[in-house]
Amino acid sequence: MLLIIQIPCLNEENTLEQTIGDLPTEIPGIDRIELLIIDDGSTDGTVEKARELGVHHVVSFPQNRGLAAAFRAGLDASLRLGADVIVNTDGDNQYRGDYIPKLVAPVLAGEADVVVGDRDPGNNMEFSWIKRRLQNLGSAVVRGFSNTDVADATSGFRAYSREAGMRLNLVNTYTYTLETIIQAGHGRMTLKSVPVETNRKTRESRLMKSIRSYVQRSAVTILRSYLLYKPFASFLTLGGVTFGLGVLGGLRFLWFYLNGDGGGHVQSVILSGVLLIIGVQLMITAMLADIVSANRKLTEDALVKLRRLESVMQALPADAGVKSLNPRPTTAEPAKDAEPVPG
Repeated sequence: MLLIIQIPCLNEENTLEQTIGDLPTEIPGIDRIELLIIDDGSTDGTVEKARELGVHHVVSFPQNRGLAAAFRAGLDASLRLGADVIVNTDGDNQYRGDYIPKLVAPVLAGEADVVVGDRDPGNNMEFSWIKRRLQNLGSAVVRGFSNTDVADATSGFRAYSREAGMRLNLVNTYTYTLETIIQAGHGRMTLKSVPVETNRKTRESRLMKSIRSYVQRSAVTILRSYLLYKPFASFLTLGGVTFGLGVLGGLRFLWFYLNGDGGGHVQSVILSGVLLIIGVQLMITAMLADIVSANRKLTEDALVKLRRLESVMQALPADAGVKSLNPRPTTAEPAKDAEPVPG
């Protein structure tokens, strides 16, 4: 049983040693633990520090691509390396490594596909008052959109089963935390939360550059993710409401017309007509979106089968050289002592 702990990093040279030193080296039920660093275009000595600390694998981007891209690249690399369980944590040592055994336990027991570390954001004094309120509000919104009971939707401290890792497909470029929960919830994966504690803050969040920007981008991410997985219901509801308002406007005009006062309410007819047209267009969009959604599901199934095929081929004897873990067109190499991936 192989556990890979992946750590997305952007200029974490000063905190990486503390982060790695906090990680467990043995976990009941796990035969081997390996570390994987995703260097998201760092300009300091993050990669050199990782190699110095004996990190098993490194994936490097030549320039910053964002947290979501780093997470996805780490997940893909972990799957190719044969990980049975994948844990994601942060390079700033926010999350306490001694909670990883608790995090992976439901996955090992077959009780969950995805386990999210619950920081109890509403009472976590490492967060500002406004951030505590926003975290609670955001988590409540994500629970509603994903049909899950995840308590801390923005927590990046998570464990994934191999099957969950194969089925996750990200399209958002800002953050992976919200989209993966919505996708997992609508993909009928089992999600579970476990309470965890955090370390003292070592630096300010790079994701939340301003509260306004964070709220706007998170709201767009949630809405976009929901529309991606529930397009028919979303557009049909909008179309039905708009069409209904158009009908009510028409009935209103008809009432005044029958009572001899129709001439003063012509604007109601115009507004009603516009609403009816928009409503019909939205309902047509719902049907088209449902067709696109069916095609997306077929594509996702094909990607899962491809990843499973890659896993089978990985287990075959390798005689065609070694493939780099780095997503093309990067030029960095795996860390020293990294295990090669058979081609």
